[in-house]
Amino acid sequence: MAGGAREVLTLQLGHFSGFVGAHWWNQQDAALGGPTGAKEQPAELCPDVLYRTGRTLHGQETYTPRLILMDLKGSLSSLKQEGGLYRDKQLDAAIAWQGKLTTHKEELYPRNPYLQDLLSAEGVLSSDGIWRVKSIPNGKGPPPRTTTTLKPLIPMEGSIRVWSDFLRVHLHPRSICMIQKYNHDGEAGRLEAFGQGESILKDPKYLEELEDRLHFYVEECDFLQGFQILCDLHDGFSGVGAKAAELLQDEYSGRGIITWGLLPGPYSLGEPQKNIYRVLNTAFGLVRLSAHSSLVCPLSLGGSLGLRPEPPVSFPHLRYDATLPFHCSAILATALDTVTVPYRLRSSPVSMVHLADMLSFSGKKVVTAGATIPFPLVPGQTLPDTLIQLGGATPWTSLSACGDISGTQYFAQSVVLRGLSRACHTSQLTPGTPLPSPLHACATGEEVLAQYLQQQQPRVRSSSHLLLTPCKVVPPYPYLFSSSLSQQGLVLDGPLTGAAVESIPVLGALCSPSSLNGTLEGLAKELTKLDLRRWASFMDAGVEQDDLEEMLQELHDLAQCYQGGDSLMD
Repeated sequence: MAGGAREVLTLQLGHFSGFVGAHWWNQQDAALGGPTGAKEQPAELCPDVLYRTGRTLHGQETYTPRLILMDLKGSLSSLKQEGGLYRDKQLDAAIAWQGKLTTHKEELYPRNPYLQDLLSAEGVLSSDGIWRVKSIPNGKGPPPRTTTTLKPLIPMEGSIRVWSDFLRVHLHPRSICMIQKYNHDGEAGRLEAFGQGESILKDPKYLEELEDRLHFYVEECDFLQGFQILCDLHDGFSGVGAKAAELLQDEYSGRGIITWGLLPGPYSLGEPQKNIYRVLNTAFGLVRLSAHSSLVCPLSLGGSLGLRPEPPVSFPHLRYDATLPFHCSAILATALDTVTVPYRLRSSPVSMVHLADMLSFSGKKVVTAGATIPFPLVPGQTLPDTLIQLGGATPWTSLSACGDISGTQYFAQSVVLRGLSRACHTSQLTPGTPLPSPLHACATGEEVLAQYLQQQQPRVRSSSHLLLTPCKVVPPYPYLFSSSLSQQGLVLDGPLTGAAVESIPVLGALCSPSSLNGTLEGLAKELTKLDLRRWASFMDAGVEQDDLEEMLQELHDLAQCYQGGDSLMD
């Protein structure tokens, strides 16, 4: 491992978090050179922050995520818990028994058809190291120019039930920790309540297993800057995440802990019990996670955290199915890959602790995320042109289920814009031409972005980063893009009749907004009259009415941190 990598260890807790994590690792793997591992390292991002190097018993170099994931039995499908990366095939074949031997081999779960197609002869590993799939006549996506055009495979997307169906990267044998006490599928034995999740890491078996994996990864780090937790917020894994954050805070004091609370797409009023559990788990999770994390950010394509469903968010150039976790998680992974850039930079990085301190001052531990996917750059235009066309509206779509963000006052923000070529960073007007705006007078793209943000929110603590590196969206990333996008994600005047989109520019932001006051207060108000005795899984796990009332008071106190203007820069 390269010295001074400033490593980050990721904890991935829950099944929807598995979907987001699988897309995220796939995107990074595509940027590093394809499904076989890292061959070329991008100049701007340091892969050693999140990845670790190693060698198999046969001397082959490996590159695996520095990852600990916890999920329920039945969630691995055809993926083996111990993996096959570090197994010695010769030793496996050596049998000490000299008598007659009959071997029966059975694969418990067949490969998902979508993954089979990706790994079949239809797949092509191109000269640039990116895996592509031959065109399938399914009527979706842009029509090919010729019969040799490559584009993503789509028909099997609805068959994907678990994150391991489309995970393309190798995992280290120490990565996977299965919880056998609860079931992934079925109505019985579900991990549905916060208290149930807390009890898992009170069990010495699972606590020791997690600590053993933590020590394995932490002890090999040159400089551990912190931990990021990808945690389901809507089910019992919110309790697992809270106990994990508490453990990390106790054992690794001074390290950054950034928690991403993940929620799937829209929900239905026709499932009142699941809806109540979702809101309860979200409220308990936000309060407990914010107590033990440096920063907590809910991530969802839903319109609301509360009991009343709101339509899912929309993007002008994306066509996604909000009922498919495979689609929703891909969009959230793209946002996650962008907003985490500051502490993954190769040069002039911002540490996790510094980023959290900037955003969470005065007790504002909960932040929101937003993104523009893709950033709407038109060929021939420059960054100042595009930003001026966006006008005075907030240039990103909220991904934290906190309602309408128009007119919101921000206390602090961290913004990343990536994937624009250097040629379009600044104005290309000939000398002497009247400037349309002050942005056109800036000498660098960094100045353009910083000045634009300062114009939008002049009294806000703000940091910004501008990168050349785009987000990779090659298979198995779902094909969500409108026909008006080029191969590099630029917005064209008319329908595109060429190759599929392979990379996109993205604008992402982490913000501390005043709107969180209403969001958190509203969440507390909806749960004020709830009788916890009606919800058996909470009561059985030892959560009582007094615990609910205490949590609601803490949620109210957290909401007050976002009230008034006394936390602005002045």
